[in-house]
Amino acid sequence: MAADSPRMTWADLRARPRPAADATISYGSDPYQIVDVWVPAGRGPHPVVVMVHGGCWQTSIADAKLMNWIAGDLRDDGIAVWNIDYRGVDRRGGGYPGTFADVATAADRLAIEAKRFGLDTRRVVAVGHSAGGHLALWLAGRSRLPAGSPLRMPHPLKIAHVVSLGGLPDLADTAASPENGCGTEVVARLVGTGRADPYADTSVPRLLPLRVPQDLVNGREDRIIPYRMALGYVKMAAAAGDRARLHTVPDTGHVELVAPDTPAWIEAKRLVKAALAGRAE
Repeated sequence: MAADSPRMTWADLRARPRPAADATISYGSDPYQIVDVWVPAGRGPHPVVVMVHGGCWQTSIADAKLMNWIAGDLRDDGIAVWNIDYRGVDRRGGGYPGTFADVATAADRLAIEAKRFGLDTRRVVAVGHSAGGHLALWLAGRSRLPAGSPLRMPHPLKIAHVVSLGGLPDLADTAASPENGCGTEVVARLVGTGRADPYADTSVPRLLPLRVPQDLVNGREDRIIPYRMALGYVKMAAAAGDRARLHTVPDTGHVELVAPDTPAWIEAKRLVKAALAGRAE
């Protein structure tokens, strides 16, 4: 099967040799409260990407190793990767607030460990795929969390730019859209209950403007995340005053977004490198 086919499957990706991280650190007691660290050869400090995997916010579907192929590709190109794992909604302690708290704690740990691994945190780019696209954008908007939210933490890691790969930024839209590949029930488990507005501190549009540039890379033939979701979010972000751009990759589905050498990943990596250099593309 051609790498740029919209029918590329997870089995196709997993059949490729999978590179391994250089180190793993723990930020909690759960086996999924870890970060895989990818460090390029040579002396640092190295530019760094915070990476967040998808899997419909469910540990049983995916973990951080799903991102190993593109993490390895970035490392080979001189870019370090802080690849976050977290408890999904199907794991004890996951859901609200645990899943969000895990991602936030893992991201903030970068500032503590940066010197140890020779990482340059002056300009951090967040990259997320699918549900991880939502979480990467959410990380960029943490300073906008409403007062009283248990997800507010002191001194959140500053994200300079976000590249979302087939993400689901608008949880309210996702919950109301049966055609999304994650289903609607998982969103209810993610945002929790017992609050007047469960989307106020969980759904990215409620945090707009993020005041962080955002690039959304989406396959036009994505059968898991409907293309209209990216289109709708970019319109909302732009209307709020954010620099948000949608990069549409033709003849591309969902898996290709995290497969090296595909047109989708080539475009995403171009955007990552430009963002790390402080250039607007």
